[in-house]
Amino acid sequence: MVGVVLCGGQSVRMGNDKGLISSEGITWAQAAASKLSAFEIPVCVSVNEQQFASYAEAFSNNSLITDNPALQLHGPIAGVLSAHLEYPLQNIFVLACDMPLMDVKVLSRLYNASLETDAYDAFIFTNNDEPEPLCGIYLAKGLVSILDVYHKGLLTKHSMKFMLDNLNVNYIELTDDEKRYFKNINTHADINGA
Repeated sequence: MVGVVLCGGQSVRMGNDKGLISSEGITWAQAAASKLSAFEIPVCVSVNEQQFASYAEAFSNNSLITDNPALQLHGPIAGVLSAHLEYPLQNIFVLACDMPLMDVKVLSRLYNASLETDAYDAFIFTNNDEPEPLCGIYLAKGLVSILDVYHKGLLTKHSMKFMLDNLNVNYIELTDDEKRYFKNINTHADINGA
């Protein structure tokens, strides 16, 4: 398994790169990487081409994955599939950089569920019956099938939720106490309210 911190967004609402926002002396991307490292797996950071130089100051070059130019995709799905192309035999544990409230004990629920069975293509939390695809475990076999769908021109929506519709997913309902860890921070007002 490989951990992948998704940082490739445009951060338009925030006005600056969310992964490079610093809190308590470390960037959000570094904090997310540290949480995934708790599972003793290698961790890389997914960025787009324009971000590479900025992230190379905080991470070693070999831990950065840029969106694969062969994929005509944007957004998180580009990051996930680019990581899969880089590590085709590995399951991928994804965590978005803009979930700074995430706790390792919540991630452990997902990790432990994935160890219990390989009958699924992905392990995803649900929040009020809505999937949380930016914190999930995607098995290599499922990502192979998504690439096949993409190459056949059938990935008609380039969204993570549409990708989940094409996978056999083990959905795990969040408890009320866990929902706060999934607060997505998109603006400076969100940071102040966190």
